[in-house]
Amino acid sequence: MNIRNVDLNLLVYLNVLIDEQNVSKAANKLALTQPAMSNALKRLRDLFDDPLLVRAAGSMTPTAKALSLKPEIEALLKMAEAITQPSDVFDPTTAHMTFRVMANDYLESTLIAPFITAQLNKHPGLNFDVLSPSDVNLQDMEKGTIDLAINRFNGLPRSFHQSSVWRDNYCCLMHPANPFLQQPNLNQYLASEHIWVNRAGWGAEAAVTNKSGSQKLGWVDEALWQLEQTRHIRVFTRHYMVASLLCQSPQLIATLPRRQAMLLTKHTNLVISPVPFQIVPIEVKMIWSPLLHHASPHQWLRRELQNFAATIADR
Repeated sequence: MNIRNVDLNLLVYLNVLIDEQNVSKAANKLALTQPAMSNALKRLRDLFDDPLLVRAAGSMTPTAKALSLKPEIEALLKMAEAITQPSDVFDPTTAHMTFRVMANDYLESTLIAPFITAQLNKHPGLNFDVLSPSDVNLQDMEKGTIDLAINRFNGLPRSFHQSSVWRDNYCCLMHPANPFLQQPNLNQYLASEHIWVNRAGWGAEAAVTNKSGSQKLGWVDEALWQLEQTRHIRVFTRHYMVASLLCQSPQLIATLPRRQAMLLTKHTNLVISPVPFQIVPIEVKMIWSPLLHHASPHQWLRRELQNFAATIADR
């Protein structure tokens, strides 16, 4: 039997016919005319090659075949009803699940960690798996095995959904004894020694050299390149916390997103100074697979993270 040739509504009719054991009553219950119900019974008999209901003692009695079909039909109708019902609204207070989020340590420390901390007592069943960019590739995102990737991205497949998290300006982080603070101008900046920190996108990152232009060192060095200048980079790192440790040396400057720098000054003796040239602010985005776009838990996560990100000050 080819299921494509079967009118599944007939199973609904048969279920009611077996319950009512009367064509007129079944028709009335289903808001059908008696001829329509009689025609449905004829089609059912042809379909199953069995009379299904036979007249006996003044009523329609189900055959053995009909009685054997009854529990299977009820199970099928129950499943169909469950499939076609709207999805349950996600309740984070009772849910038990793990969200997987990719972020570099700038966003992990400024956004993800405080967000998770805010969830711990309110939603005890929610767990979080935070991955670094080197842990994740494009295929992971496409398959929906990673809930969100949060970073600044140079290019994205069109199939991904995305939303802006925030824009962040740059500032200089350094030890209070750094000579730059005495003359915080471009010449002194160029005469200083610098820490390069950069991590965008995902996957393994190629080695870099102390050049810009085609090397695409990042937005800080691209801004200097537009001025036909380069800075003296002594240390390359992909971790913002390492940059703060290196800044304990009075000779090094780290040019970082302002939210990250502000967080680091709360736990160290380091200070912040304006960048003595213009840099285009970075735009941080969250991206996710279209496979997850309509999932209720995922919608909750995106909404809550977006709302929480708006509370993180940038001044």
